[in-house]
Amino acid sequence: MNNFDLSRRRFLKVASLGLGGYAFSHSIGNLSSWAVKSEPVTAIIIGSGFGGSVAALRLAQAGIHSIVLERGRRWPITPKQNTFATLRSPDGRSSWLSSVATFGDPVPIDVYTGVLELLPEDGINVYAGAGVGGGSLVYNGVTYQPTKANFERVFPRAISYEQMDRVYYPRVRSILQPSPIPSDILATEYYRLARVALQQATNAGLTGKLVDVALDWDVVRQEIAGERVASAIAGECWFGNNSGCKKSLDRNYLLQAEQSGFTQVLPLHVVTDIYEVPRYGYTVVCNQIDEGGNVLGQRTFFSKYVFLAAGSIGTTKLLVKAKAKGNLPRLNKHLGQFWGANGDTFGLRTGLPPTNPSQGGTASAAIEDYTNPLSPTVLLPGPQWNETQEGLLYHLGIGISPALGSFHYDQSTDSVKLTWPNNNPAIVKVREAALRTCETLNRGNITSEYQPSTAYVVDGITGHPLGGAVLGKVCDYYGRVKGYKGLYVVDGAMIPGSTGAVNPSFTIAALAERCLERIIPEFKLGKVW
Repeated sequence: MNNFDLSRRRFLKVASLGLGGYAFSHSIGNLSSWAVKSEPVTAIIIGSGFGGSVAALRLAQAGIHSIVLERGRRWPITPKQNTFATLRSPDGRSSWLSSVATFGDPVPIDVYTGVLELLPEDGINVYAGAGVGGGSLVYNGVTYQPTKANFERVFPRAISYEQMDRVYYPRVRSILQPSPIPSDILATEYYRLARVALQQATNAGLTGKLVDVALDWDVVRQEIAGERVASAIAGECWFGNNSGCKKSLDRNYLLQAEQSGFTQVLPLHVVTDIYEVPRYGYTVVCNQIDEGGNVLGQRTFFSKYVFLAAGSIGTTKLLVKAKAKGNLPRLNKHLGQFWGANGDTFGLRTGLPPTNPSQGGTASAAIEDYTNPLSPTVLLPGPQWNETQEGLLYHLGIGISPALGSFHYDQSTDSVKLTWPNNNPAIVKVREAALRTCETLNRGNITSEYQPSTAYVVDGITGHPLGGAVLGKVCDYYGRVKGYKGLYVVDGAMIPGSTGAVNPSFTIAALAERCLERIIPEFKLGKVW
């Protein structure tokens, strides 16, 4: 077997991984009595990813007390710079309650509340972060704003792109403080793959650009100088960055919220059920677990105001389950619909100049093909930590995904499953668009020395789940759940399948800022929608 075949097997292996699920249930008799027995709080936030962290900070700044229920543990950067597992040596810290590593080679590991979960759904495998900071612990840090044209291909005009561009994207940027890779770092051998990608785009007549990334580039410089552990420069990302270079939410939005004294984050609290208590508010039930996933006890909290921010999968499954069990019976028919994978594909091109493909993360460059006749497409080159063959370029492709996924409750297991029609022609077209962009790059870069070729483009895997409780359908255009006062969705579940051919975290956070700006004045005046 040659090196390319080995690369291909490593690349595809993740698509066949599977994990067992964990389902918990609870039944409550007299709900008003249960509300009295619950721990009362002013506001409950479920999840500490981008939507939950925005909610926590803005509520705190308004003087509103909240608790943040987070299923995962905290991941502080240690002086020894060994907080996280590594891709080269995974252990239990890498994966959420799994006996095998959830990314890369599925090696046996101890079962632990690690940072990355793999959800094997029907037709697609979905990755989700777990820990204080949610997906920001394991994402690439790419802070990527869609164009007006692509934004308006996804979102209704009731959500003004001009306002997002003028107010809410800058508001998020002021907290995360992302920036493009500095020229001195880009010039190092660690980032050769980014330089090759940009040149390849230029040669093919496509747009190659540096993207804003939420990394501390001074820490990356320390990595290069040998003063910090090699992490970003070594192609690490998916299990966290031990050098402390990543500006994850626990170091900005959530940190500021906690420092205010108005926000309490409760790690290792797995929410299992939400109940309406008529005329009172909502009861949220959760299992308090240890770091091995063992249930230590059950806690219940009561509030008139609940913000769902458990991620597209987590939020939607909680709501679908609540509707099916009669706990939130007025949720409408659109719940669990309009889900998409953000047009995610994964590709590999070969026959290129030397790329140093195992190094240079997290991400730094993008190739834009917005005139692609099949679908606007972006390719984001990234390192493959265990690659030894030169002249390869791995990339994440992002298109505009149709929102064709749906969720269904299974009474026999008290669980909810996502179904994704991966062979639907509209979904196949997004994959074909990514392949077409690769072919454009190949045609523009043939030389006497190098003969680039596209090995393959695959989908059926996503780290960008979006939808299930969509704006204008399940919620109004400010995340307020229709039919339920004081219940809000402020995460990726409110987005209809795509953020317009870009990574979604920036848009999720900006939309959450927009929602909270409208909700908080009503909240404080007692005029909840």
